[in-house]
Amino acid sequence: MFCIHCGSRIPDAANFCTGCGAPVKREAASAARPPTAQQTPAIDVQPAPAATPHTSGRQYKCRWCGTVSDGTQLSCPGCGATLDAPAVSTRSGWAQLPGRKDMAKLQFGNSFCQIEGLYVPVADVNLAAGDGIYFTHHVLLWKEPQIDITAMPLAGGWKRMFAGMPLIMTQARGPGHIAFSRDAPGEMIALPLQPGQSVDVREHLFMIATSNVKYDWFSTGIWFTTKSSNNDTETHHPVGMFMDRFFAPQTPGLLLLHAAGNVFVRELAANQTILIKPTSLIFKDPAVQMGLHFEHPQVGFTAWGSWGNRYLWLRLWGPGRVAIQSVFDRVEGESRNIQSYSSATIQRW
Repeated sequence: MFCIHCGSRIPDAANFCTGCGAPVKREAASAARPPTAQQTPAIDVQPAPAATPHTSGRQYKCRWCGTVSDGTQLSCPGCGATLDAPAVSTRSGWAQLPGRKDMAKLQFGNSFCQIEGLYVPVADVNLAAGDGIYFTHHVLLWKEPQIDITAMPLAGGWKRMFAGMPLIMTQARGPGHIAFSRDAPGEMIALPLQPGQSVDVREHLFMIATSNVKYDWFSTGIWFTTKSSNNDTETHHPVGMFMDRFFAPQTPGLLLLHAAGNVFVRELAANQTILIKPTSLIFKDPAVQMGLHFEHPQVGFTAWGSWGNRYLWLRLWGPGRVAIQSVFDRVEGESRNIQSYSSATIQRW
């Protein structure tokens, strides 16, 4: 039996998960009778194909990242997801980031990355000779002295400075060990990128990437303006002024992100729309489009001034993947009187 939250193996007699402490729910008592409409669970648990550790000649495709392995490990070598944990998704279409065992090991090139810890995870990277990674300098936790570290300048320095983004990336080359961590609880997301694949990431969530992954950034085009008490116009960017774009042109690469709280992923069909809180966005496929959405509640005249622009959403439409985090910040200026904005849809109710 495995925990549906973290993927750890649970002893048969245990009432709580030994990995994350979540209570164990057993459905044996209710299995004898079919559920009524009121008893229908909101979460569908689908058993994963059984992994066959220490067995050669069998291939296993990870449901999370698509990496194909030989099935000799209990976790995916591409993203660290537990291979034999059940798939958990809601009826609304969101799938939770699959459980990962502590000390899960990922492989890229001739190097390895071991994810240590579950509350504030650490990425312990064993770089082989000639292999390299790049990262933002503030996530570096420790390193061995022989690791060679240099600066990696970025294009568009002035624009990045005004947007509050890093002006340089730091790069490291092996051989040797180097480790990274964000000084906040949350989940570490491993995103293997196949040749030709790219992903858009909201700013300040990136941790490290392998050197064969190309980095670029672009303007989100999502903004609105408000007027302050002294009549000055202020511009707000709900998902940030820029987004990061990572691309693997010819060889597979690995990208590590850090998210607050729990991570949920959804695959949007063509033209399918979802409304999310702007600061909950983690990443999206480049084909997924973005725009603002305003909802105006029908309330009395006296309350209209404070509620008129209160509900502000980020509208996403497919096709492609979207990932969100359960911990998010309030958008600055969303409760003020909005003067102008980028392309948006409006609903009054």
